[in-house]
Order: sequence, then structure tokens, then C-alpha cells
Amino acid sequence: MSTRFVNGFSKFDKSEKTDWLTQNFTDDPHEAQQLLQRFACPDAEQQRILDGFSENTLTNFPMPFGIAPNFIINGNTYAVPMVIEESSVVAAASAAAKFWSRYGGFKTTILGTEKVGQVHFRWRGNIAKLRALLPHLERHLRAETADLTERMEARGGGILGMELLDFTAEEPDYYQLRVRFDTRDSMGANFINSVLERFGAVLRDYVCDQPGFTEDECELQVLMCILSNYTPECTVRAEVRVRLEDLKNVGELEAREFADRIATAVRIARIDPYRAVTHNKGIYNGVDAVVLATGNDFRAIEAAGHAYAARDGRYRSLSYCTVEDGEFRMWLDLPLALGTVGGLTKLHPLAKLSLDVLGNPGAEELMQIVAAVGLAQNFAAVRSLVTTGIQRGHMKMHLQNILNHLGATAEQTTAATEYFAERTVSHGAVRAFLAEEVAAARK
Repeated sequence: MSTRFVNGFSKFDKSEKTDWLTQNFTDDPHEAQQLLQRFACPDAEQQRILDGFSENTLTNFPMPFGIAPNFIINGNTYAVPMVIEESSVVAAASAAAKFWSRYGGFKTTILGTEKVGQVHFRWRGNIAKLRALLPHLERHLRAETADLTERMEARGGGILGMELLDFTAEEPDYYQLRVRFDTRDSMGANFINSVLERFGAVLRDYVCDQPGFTEDECELQVLMCILSNYTPECTVRAEVRVRLEDLKNVGELEAREFADRIATAVRIARIDPYRAVTHNKGIYNGVDAVVLATGNDFRAIEAAGHAYAARDGRYRSLSYCTVEDGEFRMWLDLPLALGTVGGLTKLHPLAKLSLDVLGNPGAEELMQIVAAVGLAQNFAAVRSLVTTGIQRGHMKMHLQNILNHLGATAEQTTAATEYFAERTVSHGAVRAFLAEEVAAARK
């Protein structure tokens, strides 16, 4: 059997895993091993903690950790940590934050904090019988999980309610117990899933214990018990607004034309899914960066947001914009199931630092910060699109990336930045410019 196939890889120690990988899958094993070692944390205890976040870890994959200052949100000023590798995102968020600071900053509102879990099951019984017992079933399930929910309830959270759903028109014998939760400052996945799994075990016995149920009705098969990452009732609104007569610093455009262009661009993203996907991706440039920096799950956040964008059956922009009665208003509503306790929020040292920089917010405050950054990112992108074009800002950062790749000196970087200020940036053009600079220096 090929040495590329391995049994028991997870039982290898780190050096054995590294040797096997580099010997079998890289062109230069020695160089690959040096690269992996270069990004390992020199603090052994810290590396042990990082290794514990995942499986089969060999090293770390660094990402840029930046700060977007000057965010005024509900009257409070924040410097927002952002982890992202895409050029110009942090700069755009910072510029938008500074722009809106002149007009009072961002206003945010929590619209809801409910999260959802599901017990999926097959059953051939009379659903009307079980539905009639739902109040009693809910009391029974709450009692059977009291040991799991006690601490959450002490913090003001817990089980909010439940409903029995019939999906047999789409899938034979398929029903669902949908449960609503409040998990306070934790994201709550482990809590919700533990409660749901207990619910599943109790539900199987419950139907057999009820008088009037037939023998067939005692056969209830629990398929799965799992939280849902779709959280349409755990949402936050962020908005900005300004009177047109007060709107300044919008370049060569008059305030009304500037406002109308942005509003039109947002309406197009409400109409056209092709535009909406890119529009919303821009929002998540900001959202994901803060979610990552604070140790939260950006994949769950994005999945919920994209489902929410299609909640009426058509994928649309998550943001809105109006120009009415002499006022420009732009806002978005986002589902954001975030946590500030548990998970990586305290284990990852930079996630802990991020929350410290933000003033150690609770989950609701963090929701509001993240939504404001998402709106700032959206405004910055649309503003560029309808004025100078998106490429001007991107090309500045693209030039820096090329210069870094080509190993330009500080002097060469300064000269190249000036030279390409009004010229098209390409890898070939930058390489040619640097060659000319080197040749000139030798004369």
C-alpha cells in the first residue's frame, strides 16, 4: 500500500505527523518542516492550548489582526479589532466610521435574542393526541432537564417555549419539536444540544407512558437533536442617518445625488440576486472580521445571514437605504448569535484581548458592535462603487502586496506608490518599475 495512505495518524505525535506529511506530500521536506516550525508558537503552553482547538495540528496559520478606530455606536467610542486577510477592508471600515462620526455615529437596537434547537423524529401515531398533550409534555421536559438549565436560568436565560411541527406532507412520518432558548452571553451551542439530547431520550419514553396510545404509537424514532444556526429571532439593527443639508465631504457630487446613488445601488441589490450576493459579501467582510477576532463562529453567522437574506423566497440585500423628507437613512438587520463567554472567547489570547479592547461587552453589546461594522463596510463599498469605483482603494493595497512579494525596499516602495498613483497596477508593471529603479541606482 502507498505510504501516502496512513492508519492511526491521529495517534502520531506532532513530529511524527510532520515527518509523514512532508516526506510524502511536499517537494522539499526540509523546507516544509522549517516553514511549519517557523509559525509554531514559541510559548509551549500557549501552543498546547492552540493545538487543543482542533485536531491533527502541526502549526498555526497566522492572520492579520488589525484595528478600526473611531466607531461611535450609541454614543460610545470603540476601537474595533478585525481579523481578515483581504486588502482594504479595515481601511474602508475605519474611513466609514470616521465619516459617520461627524453625524452622531451608528445607532443600534437589539430586535431579539431567541435561539432555536430541534428534535427531529419519526412517528406513526396520531399527531392530534400528542399536540393535545404539548403543555403537559413541555412541563415534563422542563422538569427532566432542570439540572441542565438551572445555571442558565439563574442568569436570566433558559428554555423559552416549544412547538410541535408536522412535516409529514414533505417526508413520511417526520415531525419536529422546535424549542426556543435564551442563552444570555454565551453562544449556547453546547447548552442547547445537551438539553435537546435529553429531550430526545425523554420523548421516546413519554409516548409509551401515555394512556390511550396504541402499541404502534409507542414506536418513536429520534433522528437527531441539534441546534439550528438559523436565528431570525436573534437579530440586531444598525443604522445611520443624516439630513441632506448637513451631508458634507462626499467628493465632487452634490449631497442629493450622492444619497440617491447609494439608495439606488442598495435597491438594485434588493432586486437582483447576482448583485445581492456581492453586496452582502461586502457586509460580511466586516462582520466576519470582528466575529473571528472575538473567537466566535463566523461560519454559523454567515449561514444564518444568507438564509435571512432569502427569507421571503428570493435572495436580497441585507441592507436598506432611503432618501425621504430631506433625510438619508441606511440600515441593516442581521441575525447574530454571538457569545462573550465560553468557547474560544477566553481560551484564545487574542480573542480575550479583543473583548478587553471592546470593553468586555456582553453578547447583546457585541451584536451591536458587529452589526455597526457590517453597515460601515457596506456603506464604504457602495460609496466607492457609485463614486470613484471600487478599484482605486483595492489597487493601493494590491500595489503594496506586489511590492512586498517582490521584496521592494522602503525607498522603492515610496517611489512606486508615487509612480502608480495615477497608473494601472499590475505585477508586470511593478516588476518593470523596480528593475528600472535598480538600474538607475547602479548608474
